[in-house]
Amino acid sequence: MSAQEKLLAIIRSGEACPADILMPLFEQLEPASAESMIGTWHGGKFDGGKEPDPIHWYGKRFVSRTHVEPMLCQKEDGTVYAWDKWGAAQLREVVFGGKVQACLIYDKLPMMDYFRKVTDNLVIGLGDIKGRPTEFFFWLEREK
Repeated sequence: MSAQEKLLAIIRSGEACPADILMPLFEQLEPASAESMIGTWHGGKFDGGKEPDPIHWYGKRFVSRTHVEPMLCQKEDGTVYAWDKWGAAQLREVVFGGKVQACLIYDKLPMMDYFRKVTDNLVIGLGDIKGRPTEFFFWLEREK
């Protein structure tokens, strides 16, 4: 089974999946380009829904290379809005793990998200926070 097939199965299951399983799969994926990330994406975490989500994270909106809304959240009525406590971000292509890929660089935080492609409309993100282990994974699916 390919890394893409394994990740699709993990996402569909909705079950928690630890970083030590996700990292080798992430490393096998092709990088996502910055251009391919433009648009609005909804997403999820690999925590099996067990971690509380006080902001009701929805996804990310990549408006351009210079303007990204990295934290979209959803109100109870379904309205999606940009949660701005962490500021905006920019999109660049950066080398990580020996591959050049789309990278979200936050304006207000020492944090970067790297993206690898599962399909043309589904990516896996790896959050890299300065001073912490690189082990926070999430997925994003392009809105139609």
